[in-house]
Amino acid sequence: MGLRTEVNADVAPTAPGEFAAPRIGPLEVWPPVVLAPMAGVTNAPFRTLCREHGAGLYVSEMITARGLVDGHLKTSRLSHFAPTESPRSIQLYGTEPESLGRAVRMLVEEDRVDHIDLNFGCPMPKVTRKGGGAAIPLKPRLFAAIVGSAVEAAGDVPVTVKFRLGTDAGHLTFLDTGRIAEDLGAASVALHARTAEQLYSGEADWSCVADLKAAVTSIPVFGNGDVWEAWDALRLLRSTGCDGVVVGRGCLGRPWLFGHLAAVFGPTPASGGSEPRNPPCLAEVADTMRRHARLLVDWAGPHGIRDFRKHTAWYLKGYATGPAIRRDLQTIDSLDDLDRYLDDLDPHLTLDPDSLRIPRSHRNGPRRVALPEGWLDDPDDATPPPAEAEALVSGG
Repeated sequence: MGLRTEVNADVAPTAPGEFAAPRIGPLEVWPPVVLAPMAGVTNAPFRTLCREHGAGLYVSEMITARGLVDGHLKTSRLSHFAPTESPRSIQLYGTEPESLGRAVRMLVEEDRVDHIDLNFGCPMPKVTRKGGGAAIPLKPRLFAAIVGSAVEAAGDVPVTVKFRLGTDAGHLTFLDTGRIAEDLGAASVALHARTAEQLYSGEADWSCVADLKAAVTSIPVFGNGDVWEAWDALRLLRSTGCDGVVVGRGCLGRPWLFGHLAAVFGPTPASGGSEPRNPPCLAEVADTMRRHARLLVDWAGPHGIRDFRKHTAWYLKGYATGPAIRRDLQTIDSLDDLDRYLDDLDPHLTLDPDSLRIPRSHRNGPRRVALPEGWLDDPDDATPPPAEAEALVSGG
């Protein structure tokens, strides 16, 4: 038996025929795994790297609809895909029907996408205080207008919707949100089983994924939250009946997680899964780091190496490298710098099993959700927030 934590000690790989491949419009997703859009992370280089480890649906970081329509330079760059990427999956952020519909129509007419995901789950204060992200499902008519506009503009290109439980325990909107999306023609829905108030704290409530699956019956339901090991994905599907999983922070510094997921699910639904290989030794991690950094530099130019700095701590988490090398890697300015520091690592180091479930990146929360003044006064109000609610830079 390979490396796994105690919570997954008795989890078996997928049995032949145990799960079906979910369909998102014309797209069959197997293994039933989606890369969560993450600002500043899930750009073309990272998606390429993850895809090299295992199949799935790999979604871009968030793109603002207005930025796309207005030709914002960074938005345009983030909306392009590597030549090898298929299907091409993009996440759009919008707060009103018109601009979102225009952005979707542009992407479809220019044949730039095969799948569009809509972001209604972002919990960050700079988003919700302007009436965007996780604030929108509090106004079901506005939510419906936005989703309906996107689905109509997309034509045959599938539109999916990602959201949270609600803003807080007193405002749980996920069941209504899922039903509305289903009724309006969304191809699937995905639930991050935390409230916006939780941000990334505590544990995801997988029982709510089961509740959503019971409420939304004609399209696939994907569960998101606390998939740190491939075995977690199997537990999530088996305990909730959902159709697939969305993987976020668990793959940061660990693109090989998608290889593990491909193993436990198997090459086809009929074949059954197998034990994944153990996590890589540090020599393999260093090779992956070099590959990732090179992809970033080729994509973004010389400053791509600075963007890679944040990834270094994620890659080394769980390996006993000591703090000095971690500090040094935060100063790299070139691929040569990276090579020099990586050459000093002990290539035989293996991953500490206790690190498998240590969260990467965001750990903040809980925190009261910031909303526009009077946002809760009239849930039936379909008036979009001011245009400044979309005055965000794509990618976060």
